[in-house]
Amino acid sequence: MTEKEQLRLDKMLEYERALYAKGYEFVCGIDEAGRGPLCGPVVAAAVILKKDDHIEGVNDSKKLSEKKREQLFETIKERAVAWSVGIVDEETIDNINILEATRLAMKKAVEGLKQKPDFALVDAEKKVPIDVPYSPIIKGDALSESIAAASIIAKVTRDHMIIELDKEYPEYGFAKNKGYGTKEHTEAIKKYGLCKAHRKSFCKKFI
Repeated sequence: MTEKEQLRLDKMLEYERALYAKGYEFVCGIDEAGRGPLCGPVVAAAVILKKDDHIEGVNDSKKLSEKKREQLFETIKERAVAWSVGIVDEETIDNINILEATRLAMKKAVEGLKQKPDFALVDAEKKVPIDVPYSPIIKGDALSESIAAASIIAKVTRDHMIIELDKEYPEYGFAKNKGYGTKEHTEAIKKYGLCKAHRKSFCKKFI
């Protein structure tokens, strides 16, 4: 590990180390992927990393290449104390709205952990329906190793799901746009209409 990477990682561990110093053992990072796209689920991830095993390269998933995210996705799953994802589908998003769907996905992710956390660090979200004490951190995926790890798990999990959707609905270019409202995607909606994976509440202005 380079000195620069070590310094960056040390900075990202400040929140976790402060909690370890208070006696917390299992600190969970929580983040989501898929709030903004026009289709597919919203996916949240919860990750508990080992206190003494820090994974080189972990960062906000948006700052990583697809290849690097895929590599770290496997490494995090192998080396974490526990990890879990919570998935809320597009129909539920339409029924309860994206904010509530995101909170529900986070709840599912935490409940799926094989090791219950004793504290959670959450990227930005202030109201998470979990029975664990937690602290929201603005831009937490760039400031906390645990949240960054969760951002990678959530992002890659969702991308894999969208790539599978692309095989079923190739006309929308999901593999390329990951469900976001690119010009090509919105033009395809106007041409072909909506598929079952689209969020109707997000697509009203295109149909």
